[in-house]
Amino acid sequence: MSNMVAGMSIVFVAAESREFDGILSHVSNISALRWPVQFAKSADLGGRSVILLANGPGPKLAAEAAEEAARRLESVDGFVSTGYCGALDNDLGTLDIVVASKVNGDAAVQPATQRSYAAGPMLSQDSVACTGEEKLRLRETGAIAVEMEAAGVEKVARKLGVPFYCVRVVTDAASESLALDFNRVRDADGRFSVARILAAALRRPGRVFPELFRLERTCRSASVALGDFIANCRF
Repeated sequence: MSNMVAGMSIVFVAAESREFDGILSHVSNISALRWPVQFAKSADLGGRSVILLANGPGPKLAAEAAEEAARRLESVDGFVSTGYCGALDNDLGTLDIVVASKVNGDAAVQPATQRSYAAGPMLSQDSVACTGEEKLRLRETGAIAVEMEAAGVEKVARKLGVPFYCVRVVTDAASESLALDFNRVRDADGRFSVARILAAALRRPGRVFPELFRLERTCRSASVALGDFIANCRF
């Protein structure tokens, strides 16, 4: 396992390693990297070197992962913020792919692909949009979807002067509310705490556990859809 990667690489940054499950089925020459982030691997995707990083939710942790890549890599060819998102547009459904044209007003590049996707402004914030009411309010920003890490990655890409992409898959519709407030189960570093999630679920087991099981199934399918889409993109 190497700490340094030579040559030019596209860097993908997600919150959780499971968001890469679909992508991993399309890559080859996978190697683990001893980097100080939660998940770090190098691989080949479509003849290009890629780095897959996951370091937890929110812009701070995502930026830390992106900055680590900037330090460790010989050259960065671009950054891709990827993973799950919540729909704000009622026309978006679960498992739809969303490619940001802008993130919080800052321009994002769209990859070349023959696959269909929804394009539009993305809202990036350091909290989970848990209710349909909140999503309705956030829709007033003009964004079609909301996620948590892209703003942190975009800042690093802008600092380096390299292309920035944001490619996401919808895991919850605009009208959908979550029984569990995921913002209350983050630890001091901002990561989701399994212990806190279980404790919160045990307080309302009849409602929260079925939702967690449903969300887990949705996320598995979403990871596959996202991986299939990215494998057919040129960044």
